[in-house]
Parts: sequence; structure tokens; C-alpha cells
Amino acid sequence: MGREMFTGDTGLRFALLGRLRAWRGGRELELGSPQQQAFLAVLLLRQEQAASVADFVEALWGGNPPPRAVGTLRTYASRLRKLLEPERGAGESPRVLVSVADGYALHVPREAVDLARFEDHVASAGRARAAGQLAEARARLRLALEPWQGDPLPGIPGTAMDAHRARLADQRLTALEARLELDLELDGPQLVLAELTGLAAHHPLRERLCALQMQALHRDGRSAEALAVYDNARLLLSEELGLDPGRDLAEARDLLTVPDATGSTGLPDLAAPPLPAQLPGDLADFTGRAALVADLCTLLSSERPGAAAVVAVSGAGGVGKSALAVHVAHRVREFFPHGQLYMDLQGVGGHPADPATVLGSFLRALGVDDAAIPEGLAERSALFRARLTGRRVLILLDNAHGPEQVRPFLSGPPSCAVLVTSRAKPVGPASARLVDLDVMTPGEALELLGKVMGRARVAAEADDAARLVSACGHLPLAVRIVAARLATRPAWPLGALHGRLADERHRLAELRVADLTVEAAFALGHAQLRPDQQRAFRLLALPDGPHVSSAAAAAVLGLPEPEAEALCESLVDLSLLESVAPGRYRYHDLLRLYARGRASAEESPEGRAAALRRLLEFLVSTVRTSYPGALDRAERLGMTATVPGLSFATAEEAGAWLAQEAPCLVAAVRQAAKAPDGALAPAADLLLMTEGLLERGRPGPEFEQAAEEVVAAALRLGDRRSAGRAYLALGHGHYYAARLRELVVVYRQAVAESRAAGDALVMADALVLLARCLYHLRHHDETRALLTEALAVFRAHADRLGEANALGARCRVRQTAGETAPAVADAEEALVLHQGLGNGRRVGFALYELGVVLGAAGRTAESAARLTEALAFFGARCNRLWEGLTLSRLAENRLATGRAEEAAQLARTAVATLEEVRNDRGRAHALAVLGSALVGLGDHDGARAHRRTAHEICARLGMPEADDLLALLGAGPGRQDGAEPALGP
Repeated sequence: MGREMFTGDTGLRFALLGRLRAWRGGRELELGSPQQQAFLAVLLLRQEQAASVADFVEALWGGNPPPRAVGTLRTYASRLRKLLEPERGAGESPRVLVSVADGYALHVPREAVDLARFEDHVASAGRARAAGQLAEARARLRLALEPWQGDPLPGIPGTAMDAHRARLADQRLTALEARLELDLELDGPQLVLAELTGLAAHHPLRERLCALQMQALHRDGRSAEALAVYDNARLLLSEELGLDPGRDLAEARDLLTVPDATGSTGLPDLAAPPLPAQLPGDLADFTGRAALVADLCTLLSSERPGAAAVVAVSGAGGVGKSALAVHVAHRVREFFPHGQLYMDLQGVGGHPADPATVLGSFLRALGVDDAAIPEGLAERSALFRARLTGRRVLILLDNAHGPEQVRPFLSGPPSCAVLVTSRAKPVGPASARLVDLDVMTPGEALELLGKVMGRARVAAEADDAARLVSACGHLPLAVRIVAARLATRPAWPLGALHGRLADERHRLAELRVADLTVEAAFALGHAQLRPDQQRAFRLLALPDGPHVSSAAAAAVLGLPEPEAEALCESLVDLSLLESVAPGRYRYHDLLRLYARGRASAEESPEGRAAALRRLLEFLVSTVRTSYPGALDRAERLGMTATVPGLSFATAEEAGAWLAQEAPCLVAAVRQAAKAPDGALAPAADLLLMTEGLLERGRPGPEFEQAAEEVVAAALRLGDRRSAGRAYLALGHGHYYAARLRELVVVYRQAVAESRAAGDALVMADALVLLARCLYHLRHHDETRALLTEALAVFRAHADRLGEANALGARCRVRQTAGETAPAVADAEEALVLHQGLGNGRRVGFALYELGVVLGAAGRTAESAARLTEALAFFGARCNRLWEGLTLSRLAENRLATGRAEEAAQLARTAVATLEEVRNDRGRAHALAVLGSALVGLGDHDGARAHRRTAHEICARLGMPEADDLLALLGAGPGRQDGAEPALGP
């Protein structure tokens, strides 16, 4: 095709320097889908060079092409040909988008593509500059930059496009730098400083921009500011990339020392009275902490009577203590006109700075001759205070080792202020403002990620960005590292790096850029520890639970609790452990990974396993006394205490411990299931002992998942005793979740495994619970047979607790069969047995059962009395589940005596309580009772709504009562008497 096609109204033009666009004459063309646009972009970027099919596939889809990739490419080519050459006749060969060998080429003049024109103008500017034609060179660069419209090729997909975008953006910045350099030479600093400052802030790692900013500031007589730009750039390069300043920055720094015609360099006169300005450069991309920064600035800038204001910032390695302190110091430096002193005290290195040496350095900065500086620490401290008198000086002591290192600097006059950072806490006097710096919020971490690697890129991959900073634990150092890695790898999707961080075993190894690593920051803190602290730091990271109590720490470490707590507190003081409550501790996620790595390297497998086994046995021993009747149950099932556990003064105290430790209990069980054999038996016992959690509405699916994992491990290892016990525990979870049909299968497995293991009482317990499930499913004949077998086992073993439980189950079977007197007799005998055993928890259940069968027998007054007693038992023990179930039965009782208003009130409370503990089956019963109460109050619409909800729950759970409720709703067979179904336990 000839060039004449690109003249006049029929010419084609293409834009790549912004959104991909094309025109034919004066009309803009609709370029189709993003993938089709990517096809066109590949050709335009090659500038008339052909692209093979393989090139297209790699550019558009990388290693994951669709099944018909070649056919898809032909479709794109065909559509674009129609768009670019609409006048081409049938059978006529295309002249613009042509087929060549195994691919395609785009034949358009070079001037038809804005990228080519940009490159030509830049090359022309280079030739003009070389010839000394500066104005012509600048004009050419302005022409080159004029077509740019934001970021190049936004929204164009394909694995290769990120690299093209990064290359084009770099070409634009390079041309912009060349134009700014010419602006500075031709027009002077005033007209370029604003633009240079903005660009340098947006691209803080772009050395040439920083160098141009320094030159402009120096020419504007602001050499001190130019030096600050250099210091800031040097700090950023070191922290972000681990690099020293390159040639551009170094040459710009050298220019600052060249005197002008008056003999001045523009830098401070060293012969004048010294005004120290030692602060490191502030971070251009300092992020977050806004409220804290404002608070500290107010505190430091306000002179107060007595002594200097002191702010002590502590926190873990990498949390941003130094960055915060330097940022705040720069914000308030105008309030300290007599200077700012700074020293890195090297507190986490092997050789902390000597306070006397630091004082000597500060005294020299304040104008004291070497000969006048005394030798002793006390004398230097006194002279330092004297030199500060009458002056407003800010002192920043970074990275302090401890209180003794900073004490000589803290007694300055009230006109001064001191900022201290340290991993240890506290490092200031009692009057200091202590700041224990935490990690960033998720929003702050995302903002920092965007500032370093580009906000547009973060916005385009928002979900992956959020996962990325979460994997970093929102630790500023970790976020900076991943941002720097991605900034230097523009073709990487954020998800690619997140995928690398997802594997906890290798996460710390991935958190590095150049020689900057999170692991190295943690290692400095670890090196400060005594051997006993190092051991505690390693071992306490082994449990999977979200936190560890001081008592659990004692078990892990094999130490008395006071010693273990003292070690934990010392780790808190060194910012290696967090104290979330008195006597309760946790690690930051990355610190835990680091500590576990040290444990793997320095503790034997046997030592690590022993620590976790001690924790598991401690938990079993403690749970044995964590609720009334737990000890009896443990002893009857042969669960012995191998290590001491906690003891509790009251049931409330025990219940609070059990609720608080629930996540740790479940985590310990799951960890044991993954460990080599030897830990399954106590894990299964622990599961079986934590039924009290389920009765309180906790911990739900996590408990069931742990039980399933123990079952799987036990079956794999042939440990039938543990398998039977874990099945029984799993059944508890299913029972309280009302998944009765699943539960029948689980309890049958529990019976089979415990029978094979000779675990007689566990087998009999499983028989009773299986019978209860079958009772609710209305399989009454099998229910009777199972309870008969269970009673025989319990009586053969003289197990009064098991016998009472079986009688409590049998009374309900007899009640349903119309055997009123035997049902009441069984319930009363069960109550007497539980009372004789002194098991208050089980007494509550027995009172509940007796109340239910008395109500069915029409003895409503006695029923109400027993249910009220049961409610008091459950309330005293914080058993919210059974409080809700009992309230539902009391509502049923009130309804039977014609007190519909009271019944409705009790039923509403029951519904709310059972919803709180997530017990759908009990909630369905309470809703049905509430529906009947509302019928009695004349609210038929309300009754129907509640019965409909109850029916939906029962239908979802596969409960037979769904048909009863359907009948009450008038839509199917079933009960027609208007009474609520027998849904409750």
C-alpha cells in the first residue's frame, strides 16, 4: 500500500502513547475487544516487523493459550482488516494487515504511529543538543512529549504488555528529564523547580530527577535543601534497593561544593557558630500514622516546665520506628532553630554505641573544642546540659539498646526535646510519652505499596494487592520490600509474588530485595537475647494456636509458670512477643515464622515434639477440671493426668477459661493429628473432654474439622481407641449442629471402633447418643434396643453416670410411647443418680428431662418447677445453649396453662438465645412454640411467619418434624391439632 493512503481524509493514524486509538481520516475507529486490541498493539509496537503466531500467543496468553488460539488470531485479523480497509473488494488481497509466512505484519508509514514520531523527535533532539542547538533540542522534545495522554496502553491484556508499558513509561521519563535539563539551562531554576519537585516526589528512586532537582535548588541559592534532597535519595536507595547513589547523584552532590563568583558554595558557613542539622533525610513516601504524627508533633513542639519533652518509640524490627521518628523530627525541626542532633546508637548490633562517645560527638557539633571535652561520662553529660541551656535543640537517638544508654541525654532543659527509638521498652523516664508502635493498618499498607510501585498498578490488581500486604503481616519493612521487588519487575502480576509468599516455609526467603531482608531485621533482635530467652522465643512459636497463656507457656517450656511468665515478659520488652492481655501472648505472623525457623535449625525433632506433647497434656489436665463433672468423666474414661493442669475456684472461672482457650484447644488437636504417632491419644481425649464448648455454642465447624482430622490420622495408624473417641467427639459437634442423619453414621462408627478397641464405656456412651438421634428421627424400636445394651454395659461396670444418662434418654422414648409412669420413673431415677454423684451440670440436664416428661404427663406445675430449677443450673454455669432450650420448654409449659403472653415472651428470648449460639434445631422448636403462642394471642400472620421459618429449618436439617409444621401451615399431611411439634432435645 502506498503512502498516499495516509493523506487527506482517508489516512490511517494510530496512538500508543496513552489509550490505544486509531483513526481513518477524521473518524475514530472502534477497535473491538481488549484481546483484539492487544493483537493490534503487538503489530504497532513492532513497527512494520512481522509477528509470528507463536509471538502472538506468547504476548496475548503466555503459557496458557485457549484451545483454539490460532483460530482466534485469524478472527482478530479478519475483523481488523475489515475495519482498516473497508473499501477492499472481495477476493482482493489486504494491503495494510497482511499475512506473512507464519504470522502477520502491519504496513503503515512510520509517521502514522505516534510512538514512531515520538522516537524520531527524541532522536532529532539528541542531534540538536550535540550540535549545541539547545533551543531546537528543547522544541523537538516538547513535540515528542505533546502526544502523551497518561499511562500507555491501559487496559490492554496480555503477559507481555506490562513490560511494554514499563518500557514506554521509562522512555517518556527519559525524554522529560532531558527537556527539564534544557529548561534549567535555558530558563534558570525558577520555572522548573515546581515541576521537578513534583516529579521527583512521584518517582523517588529516579536518580536523574533527584539530581536535576538538586541542581535547580543549588542554582536558586538553596544549597542546604539540595543537600537534603541528596540525603533523602541516598537513604531511599539504601533502604529500598540496597544501593549507593549513582553517577548522576554523586556529580550533583559534588557541584554543591563548587563556589560561585563570590566564593560561596551556598552551604552553611562552617566558621559561623555551629547549628547542627544532623537529621537523616525524611522519606518522601512516608505513609500513615497520621494521628500519631500529629500528636507527637504537638508534644515535641510545645515547651513545658521542668525538663525536656521525651518521646520513646518502641516496636519490633521492621515496624517503622526510625522512619516515624525521622518524619516527626522533620515536621518539628522549625521549632528547634538552634539545631537537630542525631545518632544511631546501634542498639541491636553486637557493639552498642558508648554514651560518652556519642556525647563527645554532640559536643563537637555544638562548637566545643576537643581540648575542652572532659573524659568522664558524668562530666560530658553536665557539659552537654550546659551547652543546651538557652537553646532549642532536638535530639534524635535512634536504635537504642536500653534505658542506661539514653539516660545521659534526657536531662536537658525544657526548651529541648528528645526522640528515642528502640526495640526494648521502655527506654525513657517515667515522664516520657511511650509509643509501642504496631504494624500498619491494611489501608496504610496498601497506600505504601501504591506509593512505591505505582497506585494505578495496585488499583488494577486490588484483590491481589490486599492479599500481598496481608502476607506481609502489614509490616512496613516487608511491604517496602515486596513493593521494591515489584517496582523493578513491572511485568510481574501481583498475584505471582503473592503465590510465592503463600508458602509459609519460604515466605521469609522471598521477603528480600538486594541485601535488604526481613529475616536480617529479626536476626538483629534475636542476637540480643540470652540463651534462655532464645529457647523460649523458639519453642513458644511452635503451637499453632492464635495466642499462648503464661500457664501454657510453662508447659511448652517445661518450667514453673512464674519463670515462664518472666521470660515471656522479657520477650515483650524486647518487642519479640506481644502481650494481648495479662498473662497472654502472641507473635506477629512473620516473627512466628522466623522463630519456627530457628526452632527447626536449633531444636531436635524430638525436642520440638516433646514441647508440643507437654502442651497437649497440660490442656487435657486442665480441661479435666474446666466444668462440673469433667473430672468424673475423665476418670471414668481412663484419662489420666500426666502433667499438672490449672484449677479453678468457680464454675464461672472454669467456663471463662474454656471459652477463651477454645481456639488454642482446637489448634493443638489439629496439630497433633498432623504429627507423627504418639500424640493422638491425648488429642482424642482432649476432643472428648471439650463437649462443654459445644454446650456453650462454641467453637462450631473448627471443632468438627479437628475431630475429622484426628479420625483420619487414627484410622491411618490403626489406633482404634483414638478413632472411636474422635468419632464420638465428632458426633457431639454434629449433634449440636442438628445434622442428625450424618450423626447416625458417625455414632455407628464410634460404636464400631470403640467396640473393636475394647473401650467399653466410650462404646456405651456412643450407644446412648446414637439412640437419642434415632429417637429424634422416630426410629423408636432400635432406640429401645440400643439403650438396653448401653444400660447393661454401664451396670456391668458399675458406672452410675452412664446409667443415669441412659435412663434420661429412655424416659423420652417411654414418654413418646405413652408410658407415662415408667417415663417419669426413669427421669426421677436419673435425677437421683446425678444428685448422688454431685454433678451439677448433669443435674441440670436431669431436671430438664424430668420437666419435659412431667409436662407431657399433664403435670404442668411440677414441670414448670423442674424446668425453672434447670434454668437456674444452666444460668449459673453460663451454659447459653441449654438456657435457650429450657426457656423454649418453659414457654411450652406456659402455653399449656393458657398463658399465651408469657409463652410468647419466653419463646422470643429462647429464639434470640439459640440464634446467638447457632443451634438451629432448638431455634426451630422455639419458633414453633412462638407460633402457637401468637395463635393464642390472635396474631395469625405472625404465627404463620414463625412456623414457616421453623419448617424451613427442619426441612433443611432433614428432620421429621418438617411434615408436622407443614400440616400446621395447612399445606400437607400431619398433625392437625394445632399443637407445636416435639422438636426440642
